Amino acid sequence: MIAQGEQAPPASQTGGFDGQKAYDFTAKLVAFGPRPPASDAIHRTQDYILSEVKGFGCEVDTDDFHASTPIGDLAMKNIIAKAPGTGQGVILLLTHYDTARLDNFVGAVDGGSSTGLMLEMARDYCGGKKGPNAVWMAFLDGEEALVDWNTNNDNTYGSRELAARMAISGDLKRVRAVILADMVGPKDLKIRKDPNSTPWLNTLVWKTADRLGYTKYFVLDPTGGIEDDHQAFTRRGVAAIDIIDLADYPYWHQPTDTMDKVSPKSLAVVGHVIVETISELQQKFH
Repeated sequence: MIAQGEQAPPASQTGGFDGQKAYDFTAKLVAFGPRPPASDAIHRTQDYILSEVKGFGCEVDTDDFHASTPIGDLAMKNIIAKAPGTGQGVILLLTHYDTARLDNFVGAVDGGSSTGLMLEMARDYCGGKKGPNAVWMAFLDGEEALVDWNTNNDNTYGSRELAARMAISGDLKRVRAVILADMVGPKDLKIRKDPNSTPWLNTLVWKTADRLGYTKYFVLDPTGGIEDDHQAFTRRGVAAIDIIDLADYPYWHQPTDTMDKVSPKSLAVVGHVIVETISELQQKFH
């Protein structure tokens, strides 16, 4: 049961983004249970994501790769859903769908909410929206550390693989901006500016949120620098931003990060801001 006041507004009020649908996608993902890399549950998750984005009419690219981790060589998979543009540029959206290797951790907000949001983005953009730049939605494996985030690059395996692969193919030069969504669905949403994100993109997102009346959710107080999937791109000179509610979420990496913590309204707010930011980027890079 969704609490009163947490219901998503109609999609007609949020740029066509449907917060309730994003919530429903999240619930299906979370129902697979803990989703650490190379687990049975993450394989079911991958099949689900692939089935959905193909059903939306997206062009789909998959990258099956092996990551050298502290617990051995693990098979991982990135899934990239592509909505074409009329030109050569790309606006790249990111989420991770894996969960941390913790007992009974289903990651409703951390991994689930952003992936539910990104499935709704794919439904929206592959369903007919087209601008000067293509919109690619990358569902990343292996964001979470397998043992220790701070040791031996034990983190962000999927984004580092994607950035390297796009650099080799030449696609990285086409990317105008990267928008990472991570932990975007909690009640009492508070997104803080990440100093590790590209300043002009931070400014654009916060101006967009302010224009839409969301200053309650996109707050001015900064957070400490966030280490996350966007940095695989900023390190290569690509503008990127992390939209994340980490500082204010008390259930981070706890078994209590469950669906009752997720708000369709929060998903609608973040989805609306991202949709409008994409529109701004389409105008900037037409």
